[in-house]
Amino acid sequence: MMIIDLHNHSYYSDGVLSPSEVVRLAKKEGCDVFALTDHDTTDGLAEAQQQADEIGLKLVHGVEVSAMCSKMTVHIVGLGVDINNTTLQAGLKQHQKFRRVRAEKMARGLGGAGVFNAMEKTQAIAKTDMITRTHFAQMLVQEGVCKDMRSVFKRFLTGKKPGGVGGKWAEYDEVIAWIHAAGGQAVLAHPLRYRMTNTKVKRLLSHLAGAGLDGVEVVTGSSSADEITLVSQWAKEFKLLSSQGSDYHGWPNQRVAIGKLMEMPNSETTIWRDWL
Repeated sequence: MMIIDLHNHSYYSDGVLSPSEVVRLAKKEGCDVFALTDHDTTDGLAEAQQQADEIGLKLVHGVEVSAMCSKMTVHIVGLGVDINNTTLQAGLKQHQKFRRVRAEKMARGLGGAGVFNAMEKTQAIAKTDMITRTHFAQMLVQEGVCKDMRSVFKRFLTGKKPGGVGGKWAEYDEVIAWIHAAGGQAVLAHPLRYRMTNTKVKRLLSHLAGAGLDGVEVVTGSSSADEITLVSQWAKEFKLLSSQGSDYHGWPNQRVAIGKLMEMPNSETTIWRDWL
């Protein structure tokens, strides 16, 4: 059976490893097909491709794009995108600009709560200019302000908390259009991780499918067997292809490994059926 992992991060967004390192790790873990899907950037893909060519790993060019749907932030993974597409890159630039503004607001909010020099400390953790909420969370854990990532988000980084900053991402139909313009397929990432009831997730899938969504992540690095069965049923109901990905970042407190995924129930309706 082929090992396929279509959702992973490098330090070009909020992962720990370089694109080369993450590709080598994927090969070591036995992956046959691997996608690098950094948040709102494709900057790591040239390096990843060079490494994949050297070691003989099939690399899928991907990106994970934040999007708004009914005032909620969701993540849409683009798979098989042309990184030179001007429509996609213009959209990603818009998001990168917002990420910079958001990081400054988060740092100010944390300063008001007594966490001083938050920006400088967080920048020291990030390897590039892309500063995400995960970087702030890791900084707060390292500083001993919180004991783990979950408590950081609960205390500081959501809603009206000191470091909470609302999203100003593009709407979901726009994001899907960017991905399609770049020749890619649009997949809803980790559908059960949003703070929604199952009824609302189904409504979300209905909206997204109506806007041209191609697939949904049925299997993730933290899925249970029951969750896989449930999302697989939804994929069938909304005529969506099934995708899978570990959402590997490499942080020491993340219990997710590349390529370690449970079996996909519907192998005939996978997103990769036409690629391989």
